[in-house]
Amino acid sequence: QVKASEEVNPMLGLRGCRLGITKPAIIEMQTRAIIEASLNAMSSGVDVKADIMVPLVGKVEEFRNQAALIRSVAAKVFEERGKTCDFRIGTMIEIPRAALIAHEIAKEAEFFSFGSNDLTQMTFGYSRDDVGTFLPSYLSQGILLDDPFVTIDTEGVGQLIKMTVENGRKVNPSLKIGVCGEHGGDPRSVKFFSNEAGLTYVSCSPFRVPIARLAAAQAAVEKS
Repeated sequence: QVKASEEVNPMLGLRGCRLGITKPAIIEMQTRAIIEASLNAMSSGVDVKADIMVPLVGKVEEFRNQAALIRSVAAKVFEERGKTCDFRIGTMIEIPRAALIAHEIAKEAEFFSFGSNDLTQMTFGYSRDDVGTFLPSYLSQGILLDDPFVTIDTEGVGQLIKMTVENGRKVNPSLKIGVCGEHGGDPRSVKFFSNEAGLTYVSCSPFRVPIARLAAAQAAVEKS
């Protein structure tokens, strides 16, 4: 099975929601684990607010498919355990097409989280795994001013983000929107997310959390 799943270009292949749609048992297992853990934590007095993200959505039908599966598994667990918990289902905005149809996805999703690494990769058409073969030349010749995988490209990727936020909140004004990726720990990117794009949270790797918190505080002070 592993051999049969080998792909020439796995970054654009069977991953994200495509994997969940073709192999639903994986999503069933993950959903059950999240819901059961939430119920267990509630029994210990923890205030649980689980957010379940559907990754790599490019069509609203993909989100509907996965959201329906998640809700059906949650219902089974609730019936088995005799109690319920609140949870939300949202999506990662990682594909430019998802940004373009944000107004449709926002009718179905309860929150958005920008996968800024993949959104940058697919918007530029740069492989983040191979960008080192030409990035130094681009930087030295001034074609790029920054590594777009470190500091968000506000002219291109940033415009997709702002458009997504605007169109998504037209449909759902209370839509929670954040960003997940290494850009969430870059001070200049955090300033853009907070003060220009209107995002409500950032998520990044643990070692960058202190930088992200400081940058977010500085952006909030500057905005006020």
